[in-house]
Amino acid sequence: MTKPSLPELLHAAVSSVGGVERPGQVTMAEAVAQAIDDPSHLLVQAGTGTGKSLGYLVPALAHGERVVVATATLALQRQLVERDLPRTVDALHPLLRRRPQFAMLKGRSNYLCLHRLHEGVPQDEEDGLFDPFEAAVPTSKLGQDLLRMRDWADETETGDRDDLTPGVSDRAWSQVSVSSRECLGASKCAYGAECFAELARERAKLADVVVTNHALLAIDAIEGAPVLPQHEVLIVDEAHELVSRVTGVATGELTPGQVNRAVRRSAKLVNEKAADALQTAAETFERLMELALPGRLEEIPEDLGFALMALRDAARTVISAIGSTRDKSVQDEDVVRKQALASVESVHGVAERLANGSEWDVVWCERHDRFGASLRVAPLSVSGLLREKLFTDRSVVLTSATLKLGGDFNGVGASLGLAPEGTEGEDVPQWKGIDVGSPFDYRKQGILYVARHLSPPGREGTRGDMMDELAELVEAAGGRTLGLFSSMRGAQAAAEELRERLDSPILLQGEETLGELIKAFAADPKTCLFGTLSLWQGVDVPGPSSQLVVMDRIPFPRPDDPLMSARQKAVEEGGGNGFMAVAATHAALLMAQGAGRLVRATGDRGVVAVLDPRLANARYGSFLRASLPDFWYTTDRNQVRRSLAKIDEAARADGR
Repeated sequence: MTKPSLPELLHAAVSSVGGVERPGQVTMAEAVAQAIDDPSHLLVQAGTGTGKSLGYLVPALAHGERVVVATATLALQRQLVERDLPRTVDALHPLLRRRPQFAMLKGRSNYLCLHRLHEGVPQDEEDGLFDPFEAAVPTSKLGQDLLRMRDWADETETGDRDDLTPGVSDRAWSQVSVSSRECLGASKCAYGAECFAELARERAKLADVVVTNHALLAIDAIEGAPVLPQHEVLIVDEAHELVSRVTGVATGELTPGQVNRAVRRSAKLVNEKAADALQTAAETFERLMELALPGRLEEIPEDLGFALMALRDAARTVISAIGSTRDKSVQDEDVVRKQALASVESVHGVAERLANGSEWDVVWCERHDRFGASLRVAPLSVSGLLREKLFTDRSVVLTSATLKLGGDFNGVGASLGLAPEGTEGEDVPQWKGIDVGSPFDYRKQGILYVARHLSPPGREGTRGDMMDELAELVEAAGGRTLGLFSSMRGAQAAAEELRERLDSPILLQGEETLGELIKAFAADPKTCLFGTLSLWQGVDVPGPSSQLVVMDRIPFPRPDDPLMSARQKAVEEGGGNGFMAVAATHAALLMAQGAGRLVRATGDRGVVAVLDPRLANARYGSFLRASLPDFWYTTDRNQVRRSLAKIDEAARADGR
C-alpha cells in the first residue's frame, strides 16, 4: 500500500472534527512537514480560526518520530489531550495503519504525592509535626478540601491537579504535593511504585506525542538534567509566551521568610555551630531587607554583599552537614531531611548567584504590602540560552497568532536567539517565517479606531476626556464591551466611573474568578468586562457579547520595571534602538493579542478602539499598527459611533 499523502491525512483529520480544510491550514501543514523533513526551524503565524492545532499535529503524526508539543496555557493542553489528539489519531489510524500514542507531562508538583497524602507533611518547628488531615478542622474549607483529595486519590488515574474538579487552593494542594527537590525518589519511597508523577513519566517515554508546558520545557533546557523524553521534533504553540515563561523559570528569588524557613527545617539535623551560623546570616539578611528600597541594584551594596556571602557559606556548610549525619530521633527522618535540604539548597543557589554577580544578570528589590521585601535576579536576556538549548539536535516549529511584529518575524526571532531570517553561517540556526493568514476578512469584519483627539496619557491622574470617550463608545455599542487596561488601577477607576454614568452592567476583574466573569460577560450582551493583563490574552468570546474592544493606552512596560529597563539599556549600549527592540515590541505583542479578542468567528463584527493618540501621532505608531490585524482604520469619532450603533442594532434585530 502506498504511503498516504499529507493532503489525504489532513482531509481525514479535518473531516473527523466536522470541518473543512482552510488554505492557511494546508499551507501550514506543508511547511511544518518540510521543516521536519529537512530538518530546519519554522516560525508560523496562524491567525485565529486557522485550525493550527491540526496544522501541526497531522504532519507531526505522519512523520512517525517522537514529538513534544509545549503550550503556555492549561486550556490548550486540555484541548489537545482531550479533544484534538484523540480525534486526529482515530481519523489517521486507517491511513497510517498505526495508532500513535500520546501523553501529558507536567512538573512534579502538579501531581498528587501519595507519600504526603498518607504520611502527612513535616511541619516547621514552631508548628510541631502533625498530620494535616487531623489538624485541619473538617468544617473548614481547607479541611474539606483535604478530605475530598483523600477520596479523589482512590479514584484518579492521573493524580494531576488539573483533573480535580472543583479545584483547590494553593495552600491545600501544597499539603499533598512535593517539588522535584523535596521528592524522596521512587526507589526510596514506600509509594514509589504507585507514584503519579513517575507513572506520567513512564507514559511519556512510550508516547509518540508528549504534550507539556513552556515551564517544563524551560526546566529541561536550563537545568541540564533531562525531564522530557528524547524527541526529534519540538512544536511550541502559543510561542509568543515562550520568552517570558523561560525568563520566569530562570529568575531566582530570596526572601527573609524563605531563609527563616530553611533555618527552622535544618536546625534539628545539623550540629549547633552550623545551625547558629545559618541563623546569624539569616538575621543579618532580614535586618538589611527591612531597610531595602524597591528598585534595580546595578551594584549590590557592600553590606548586602557581605550578608549574601555569609548566607551562601553558611548554607553550604549546612548542606554538607545534612548529608553526613543521621538522627533517628527525628520522626520520618528521610522526608524531613529531604525537605530541609530542598529549602537550604534553594537559599544557597540564589545567594551564590547574587553574591557572585554577573553582567548577564539583573538584580532588583521588590516590596509587597503582604509579603515584605524580596531580592530577585533574572537573566538580562534568554536569547543565548534558547539558541543554544532549543535549536540543536531537533526540528523546532514555533507557532502563534502573533509572531509577526511590525511586518516581519525578526523581532520575535531575535528574542529567541535567532539571527535575521536568511543569515548564513556555521552554528547559525537556519529558520524561516511564514504567515498563513486567517480565514477572517478583517477589513470587512472590524474597525481599528484611534482616538487621535484625546490628550496623551500621563503618568499620574485620571484622564477626564478619555473617560468621556469611553462612556460614549460603550453607550453607542449598547454594552458589549471588553475593556483592556494597562493597570488594575485604571480598570478600577473606569469601572467606578461608568457604573455611575451608564445602565450597562460593568464586571471588574478581581471581583469574581476569571472563569465566572467571562461566563457572565458572554451570557448578557449588555454587559461589559474590564480588566488587565490576563484579559488581553485569555478571553475567547465569539458573537455579540464582545463587539467593542477598548484599550486605554499603549501597554508599554512601566518605566520603573527593572528587567525591561535593563534590557532596553543593554540594547542601546550595543548600538541598537532599545525602545523599539524592547518597549515597542512588548507593546506590539500585547496589542496584537488584545485586538485578537474582537474577531473570534466568521460572523463577528466590531471595533477595536485605542484611546491613546500616540498610536496615530507618534513615529512608532506605524510599527504598532502593522502588528495588528488588518482592520479598516479610522480616527473619525463620529464614524465609529455610527458604526457601533449599526452593529448594536443588527445584533438586537437578531434577538442577541
